[in-house]
Amino acid sequence: MSDLIKPGTDNKPAGKYKEVGPRGGSVPNPRVVKIDQGDRLPPTQEKGRKWTKK
Repeated sequence: MSDLIKPGTDNKPAGKYKEVGPRGGSVPNPRVVKIDQGDRLPPTQEKGRKWTKK
């Protein structure tokens, strides 16, 4: 499993990131975002969730 990344973190590798639960579990209707190099990860739908690289 990939590392869990907090929302608002920047300078992560470009690519797709999927929203997951606080410990990396799946969530209903997860957001999937695509960021470019140097972009900041957006907020998640609910407090406590994190991002993982797809």
